[in-house]
Amino acid sequence: MACSCASSELIVVGGCVTREIYGPRSPIDNWPDHLASGALAPGSAPFESTHNSRTTGDHVTDSRSSIAALSDQLADAVAAAGASVVAVHARPRLPSSGVHWKDGVVVTTDGTVRQEEDITVSLPDGKRIPATFVGRDRGTDLAVLRIPTGSLRVAELGDPAVLRPGNLVLALGRLDEGGARAAFGAVSASGGKWRAWKGGEIDRWLQSDLTIYPGFGGGPLVDSTGQIHGINSGALSRPLATTIPVETVNRVVAQLLERGYVPRGWIGAAMQPVRTDEGGGLLLVSIEKDTPAAKAGLLLGDVIVTSFDQLLDVLSGDSVGKKVSLDVVRAGKQRKIEVVIGERPRGRGRGGR
Repeated sequence: MACSCASSELIVVGGCVTREIYGPRSPIDNWPDHLASGALAPGSAPFESTHNSRTTGDHVTDSRSSIAALSDQLADAVAAAGASVVAVHARPRLPSSGVHWKDGVVVTTDGTVRQEEDITVSLPDGKRIPATFVGRDRGTDLAVLRIPTGSLRVAELGDPAVLRPGNLVLALGRLDEGGARAAFGAVSASGGKWRAWKGGEIDRWLQSDLTIYPGFGGGPLVDSTGQIHGINSGALSRPLATTIPVETVNRVVAQLLERGYVPRGWIGAAMQPVRTDEGGGLLLVSIEKDTPAAKAGLLLGDVIVTSFDQLLDVLSGDSVGKKVSLDVVRAGKQRKIEVVIGERPRGRGRGGR
């Protein structure tokens, strides 16, 4: 029996699609004839199978299951990485956090180590043990302590190069025997090498929208699998959290364990930026006696044709003892002067090059 009418509300009668005669036109009026009549196109599946195989409740259940699974994964990541995180008691009142980077070696931030004696650390099991100060590097905001070997699990390190903006990450801290604490966020920016305002060279730019709560400084940046990608510093930049990546930590830790400090190049001259016909330059305003600059024959008023950042690259730690050729403008003429880079005396800031 054929069925035809011109209303908009649908009623199924005897397997035919009919319409009431009141109300606006229904979208069914625009359907192809084989659908409007209830017939199936060749090779097509029933409407319910292709368009209504899931209910709204199914989608909600799936979403809840996915969120619960992600939540459990992040909690597992905190538990795994937290097993190598300690509380560092090296300043009055509030402890900081630290990571058991290698067996017997704890890494934290330089800014949170206010004393170099009578330091202790709290382990994940609540036990408090003594720690020995090894050294610090203000340029990269890192400090190293020693504890007895075998005290706790060693950190599982990741590769910061795999982190991309948008990846979920965690900041961990430990302030007491109450367990690891966590902050949740995402990577905000990543990139190549850069120089911190304290002068240290950081191998990778890695920032997150994490909150570095009081006591979280020196704690790790952790991914969703529990791997540690670096040490979080609250002193290198604001407002985003900056992470000192694994490769920088490894390099600084090796130098601190070997020497107790990080050697940096030095020529023994004070300078200020100026503009020249050749572009930017550094005007020598003072030269100390018996320094690399003095021994090379540099004079007051000479202009080194370079920038501060470029000079800092030249004076990086592995340049100590090396001979470098500097382009120098003297009395309006440019010449080359060779300088053997010395080691900057400890305690000097960025002002003395």
